Amino acid sequence: MRDQVIQITPRGSSGQQYAYRHSPEKIWLPLVAKNTLLAIFFVILLCIGAFYSTNIPNSYVFNSVSSFTPMKSVFSATTVDDNKMPFAPKNTVEFPLNCSVVDENMKTCPANYYPSKFVPNNTSTKSKGTCPEYFRYIHEDLLPWRKTGITEDMVSMASKTANFRLVILNGKAYVETYEKAFQTRDTFTLWGILQLLRKYPGQIPDLDLMFDCVDWPVIKKEDYDCPKPNSSNPIPGPPPLFRYCADDVTYDIVFPDWSFWGWAEINIKPWEHLSKDLKEGNKRINWTDREPYAYWKGNPNVAETRMDLLKCNVSDTQDWHAMIYVQDWVKEHEEGYKKSDLAKQCNHRYKIYIEGSAWSVSEKYILACDSVPLIVNPNYYDFFSRGLIPLQHYWPINVDDKCRSIKHAVDWGNSNTEQVTHELSH
Repeated sequence: MRDQVIQITPRGSSGQQYAYRHSPEKIWLPLVAKNTLLAIFFVILLCIGAFYSTNIPNSYVFNSVSSFTPMKSVFSATTVDDNKMPFAPKNTVEFPLNCSVVDENMKTCPANYYPSKFVPNNTSTKSKGTCPEYFRYIHEDLLPWRKTGITEDMVSMASKTANFRLVILNGKAYVETYEKAFQTRDTFTLWGILQLLRKYPGQIPDLDLMFDCVDWPVIKKEDYDCPKPNSSNPIPGPPPLFRYCADDVTYDIVFPDWSFWGWAEINIKPWEHLSKDLKEGNKRINWTDREPYAYWKGNPNVAETRMDLLKCNVSDTQDWHAMIYVQDWVKEHEEGYKKSDLAKQCNHRYKIYIEGSAWSVSEKYILACDSVPLIVNPNYYDFFSRGLIPLQHYWPINVDDKCRSIKHAVDWGNSNTEQVTHELSH
């Protein structure tokens, strides 16, 4: 790992999550803030573009959501500390890295293992000169800094809640850790960045950014859009902080979540592998032969809105056409995750997506089933969900009247199966 990533762990870490974190040590590197805005735009464009290069296996839903093919990297996706991770899988699925000459003592590949020049797979393909429409969200996310640019002080301000700071300089990644992220979110996120460096050697510009692996966005627009009363000092621009989701009242910059490269603690494979499993799982049962109910399985304890969803479960006294299951991760771990295979959860005509404490990584897995997605009106968005169009890519569910709204959607779909199957096939 040391050939491409230098891990800098500061002394005097507070040890408390979500608190403001200050480190006595900094990354002493040449100033790279001058062109930070352009560099950040370029990296987001490359990363999201790589995700969109392969379609998600569901033609009915947003057909631009795609897989980012993980390249071989010096990071290991299989190292799990059972003492620190209570839900570490008993039967770990391993995805070995192909580095046959790895130094077992240094845990690193030789310096010449990495490509130094980017060679396109198809050199005959000419660029169209314009980016796809959905790339406009990159411009929207970076709009707050359009006039001012991003200064080094702005970047440093984001360290208050960031888990790590990433500097890319001459194709090498430097990481300063402020606070260890929950489980292995930071590890898999950095692994994805390494894959980006490997996929596009020599193409990634120098940059300096802060990353927060916690669910909730924190850079509130009201703190920077409104002048402070009785203050002559201008409000500085918002700190550019990357995370997995944002909402309409925050300036956090969205980035693909860690689970695209795997979620070891609950036995979820990298998207490259899981998307293929889901595609095969969709072939097992035709849509018309599936259970004519809406399906949801997850942890309801993380949000009041999910607890409210439990009321919609079918029972002896009511039938809202919904089958709601509580996911017990402790039990799943003990039983080897036999009932958590996402590729075997595409057996219902409809699948419900509902947010947890913030957005949920489950959205992409729900969209990947050849089922009609019923999305409870969300408050948050990730890097692709802003491109989803109601009644084209999903059926919206009223958050304040979930049960009745779910029943209406299921009743309509079951009464119009020919129209639904036509949409699914296109």
